[in-house]
Amino acid sequence: MMFIAGTETTATTLEWAMALLLNHPKVMLKVKAEIDEHVGHGRLLNDSDTVKLPYLGCVITETLRLYPPAPLLLPHFSSEACTAGGFDIPQGTMLVVNAWTMHRDPKLWEEPDEFKPERFLGGSGEREGFKYIPFGTGRRVCPGAGMGLQIVSLALGALIQCFEWDTIGPVEDMSHGCGITLFKVKPLEALCSPRRDLITLLSHL
Repeated sequence: MMFIAGTETTATTLEWAMALLLNHPKVMLKVKAEIDEHVGHGRLLNDSDTVKLPYLGCVITETLRLYPPAPLLLPHFSSEACTAGGFDIPQGTMLVVNAWTMHRDPKLWEEPDEFKPERFLGGSGEREGFKYIPFGTGRRVCPGAGMGLQIVSLALGALIQCFEWDTIGPVEDMSHGCGITLFKVKPLEALCSPRRDLITLLSHL
């Protein structure tokens, strides 16, 4: 469980994010421009930069909305009898929350199946309430959420900052399978090459 929670979810999120960006090159260019503006070409992205990259954060947030790494959150037991959605739930009932369905509910989201990072810009309130819960919520929220988001931000930002990317085919296949984590049926394959203005920097790593 520690391995899956700590590594597989991060790798899965990175794969989905790169696949989405490859299918939406204008978004990729916008993230790259943001990184170039705030970080430049003389050094690599670091921890302190991520707070200055709101659009990169929106891309990750939207990726987690569309492809939550754990589509069914960890099961919980009702501490007391209650009624939810018109259903009577006895005390001690095992409850499983379907984050995937909530994140794509047209009653909660405008164009729920579209990749639109802009929906999270400027504190629009899209994460308010319980409609966005890739890490769960409340007292049982994932304790590694902050660390996971920071790792994904640094890794994805560095990949975009340092390399030019392209798909191998006309479009990246976004088919998914369901298990403990939400995985791509066809693993991501992409073409990359170092950005010319960063070759010297990369050669010193």
